Order: sequence, then structure tokens, then C-alpha cells
Amino acid sequence: MILDSLKNVGLYVSIHPRFKQAFDFLQTTDLLTLVPGKHELDGSNLFVNVVEVEGKPATEAKMETHKRYIDIQIPVTAAETMGWIALNKLKQTTQEYNAEKDVAFFGDIASNLITVQPGEFAIFFPEDAHQPGIASGQHKKAIIKVLV
Repeated sequence: MILDSLKNVGLYVSIHPRFKQAFDFLQTTDLLTLVPGKHELDGSNLFVNVVEVEGKPATEAKMETHKRYIDIQIPVTAAETMGWIALNKLKQTTQEYNAEKDVAFFGDIASNLITVQPGEFAIFFPEDAHQPGIASGQHKKAIIKVLV
């Protein structure tokens, strides 16, 4: 898991071959005006989901994992808290892995909570279980999906 400012995206382009295109998009796109929905950058290899979500308490936010995609999560209009725990620590599966949606859900409690501000991003790799959406009120966010 990585947490940093969008000002520092250049530090991370070498981690994955598709990160440069993802971060170039973030540096050249006004996320505030980007309409909700799926925006393909490189077909199913790299795309952005822009969503408007209602925040929820940590007790209602679902812990999730992905096998095929890395998530780069960027709050756009308000801070969002996200939980994290290492994948190998999970013990309470609540929904088995769905290959079509690339997600599994768990009832485990995060070992760490991070608050991500607008202008910051969090990267969750397949080894990172994460619990997004902990916030109050409605907010807009962008989730870049990077095929592993």
C-alpha cells in the first residue's frame, strides 16, 4: 500500500508499466469536472471509475481484495478514510472471490486506518485488503484500475 500526494506521482511511475499513463491522466485531468462512470485509458488494462458515494461508518464499510487489478484511489471532493490489512491476515470471508467483478469481501477489521485527502492518493496492490468508503456524507472519488 502506498499513500502520497498527487504532487509526487513521478516517484511511482517505475513500479508498474501502466502507472505512467495512469499518473499522466491524473496530472492532466480535472477530476472535479469528470463525469461519473467508467473512462477507459487502455481498454480493460487501465481504466478509471468515477463514482459519487455515500460515506459510511467503519462498521458498515466492506473489506475487499482484488486479484487482477491494482486500485489507485483518489478522493476528489472530501476526505475519505480507508482501512488496510495484509491479505494473508484475512480470516473471515463474507463473499467468495467473484472473477467477473475481481472482488472478494471479508468481515475482518482493518489493522490500520488512513485518511486520504483530496489531492492525495492511495494505491492498493493485490496483497492489500482495503476498506474504502469510510466517511460522512456524499463525496466524489476516482478509482484507477490497473491490470496486474
